[in-house]
Amino acid sequence: MPGTTLTEARVKALKPRKSVREVRDGKLRGFGVRVSPSGRKQFFIHCQHRGERIWKIVGDAGSMSVMAARASAAEMITAIRRGEEAPLAPGEAFFEAVADTTFRRHERVWKPGTLNVNRGYLRKQLLPHFAGRPIAAIDRQEVRHWFARLRVTPVAADRSMPILSVIMREAEAMGLRPEGSNPCRGIKRYRRKGRERFLSDEEIRRLSARLTAHEARWPQQVAVIRLLLLTGCRKGEILTLQWADYREGRLFLRDSKTGPRTVWLSAPARAVLDGLERKGRWMFPASKGDRPRSATWLDCFWHEVRAEAALEDVHLHDLRHTVASLALRQGETVLAIGRLLGHRKAETTLKYTHTADAMIMAAAETIGAALGGE
Repeated sequence: MPGTTLTEARVKALKPRKSVREVRDGKLRGFGVRVSPSGRKQFFIHCQHRGERIWKIVGDAGSMSVMAARASAAEMITAIRRGEEAPLAPGEAFFEAVADTTFRRHERVWKPGTLNVNRGYLRKQLLPHFAGRPIAAIDRQEVRHWFARLRVTPVAADRSMPILSVIMREAEAMGLRPEGSNPCRGIKRYRRKGRERFLSDEEIRRLSARLTAHEARWPQQVAVIRLLLLTGCRKGEILTLQWADYREGRLFLRDSKTGPRTVWLSAPARAVLDGLERKGRWMFPASKGDRPRSATWLDCFWHEVRAEAALEDVHLHDLRHTVASLALRQGETVLAIGRLLGHRKAETTLKYTHTADAMIMAAAETIGAALGGE
């Protein structure tokens, strides 16, 4: 409805649709009203200054008259064209308020661990820069500037960007930003060298020897590490196992990074489980309360064992990489390895193929040296 002069009656008569609806005012260029699918109506301005598109909320149509909104809009547009900061509209949404709403709405979408990690990135990386900023005023240039400042911590930058993008999408859904205005879109992530550490046969033997040496005193910790190496499971998947999850020679994981899945167990893995003492429902119960052991409990033991085995640079998650590399060496297919590790996409498994190539190259060099008389 371009060119339609907005009046109280016309704004009141606007009905929500399945997508966001914007109606421009024919009296003041750049001024209009936005109707969200929820039925919420907000006055806005949309103009350009020095080649930059600017979109801001003027106020809520439920508490602001058309005449007052048009006057405020004119003031804001004039300020922008003078190169000044446009005055804030009453009740304009700030970044931290939208972020809080976003996290509350995603509590059932994100897993508890993911939610906690994301809250950490919000607190440490996003709020220090964007808190106090109107959500509609954050543009691509500002996001680029923020992202560039985090270049010294590329992991934090790359993991914070998707969270910021989700917040911006939520702002669009709430009618606080124009549809398709996400300023995170198209910004390239930092290229980081992947960390693929896997144990050699000799390192596995050293680790096994140290586990055996500690088994009498620390049977549960030893069992967890052996299961990680025998199954390729993630640490959290093993620590939260219940006895009801183990049946028919398999583990039926209630939840994992990719959802519920079945883990097929080898004879050595079944022997580890069958050797555990059953106390309550948890395989690895905490010393107090009806809950499983914490990751800290295992990490402390792992740090001691890996130091004794001269594996100080090896993380527990590297045992999962080791399972993948061993399977590749044995000629297993990408599909089989993907199912073994619980990958949802084949691309995730394919990242291990270069590991096998490195092994083959090392073997070729060894053979070449031997046959060449070196």
